[in-house]
Amino acid sequence: MLIRPLSDIYESIRDFCVLEIDDKICGCGALHIFWEDIAEIRSLCVNSDYQKRGLGKEIVNFLIEEARQLKLKKVFALTYQVVFFKSLGFEILDKSHLPQKIWSECVKCPKFPDCDEVAMIRKV
Repeated sequence: MLIRPLSDIYESIRDFCVLEIDDKICGCGALHIFWEDIAEIRSLCVNSDYQKRGLGKEIVNFLIEEARQLKLKKVFALTYQVVFFKSLGFEILDKSHLPQKIWSECVKCPKFPDCDEVAMIRKV
């Protein structure tokens, strides 16, 4: 997961959902709208004590349903977890097809322009 400045977290706090079990936060994810028909699933994380229980899938499915309710057509993710996202119906996409993401946010990343994350997309 990329480190984000605190200001970025405050600016996008309403994008986040949190998964709790027994009053403990065990995972989170965010749906960040980029354009009228597309959003990014980002900041997906499950506490290591709760992994391998399907919670990441539960968070992603919740975010996809939120995108559906917002009438978005597609969601994408930049990830190292290609197999996980493929299992949820995502396909690999060349990053050049995401100009809004690249030029609004990726240019601020310390990894730019040598990003090693894989872009993946799916219809909602």
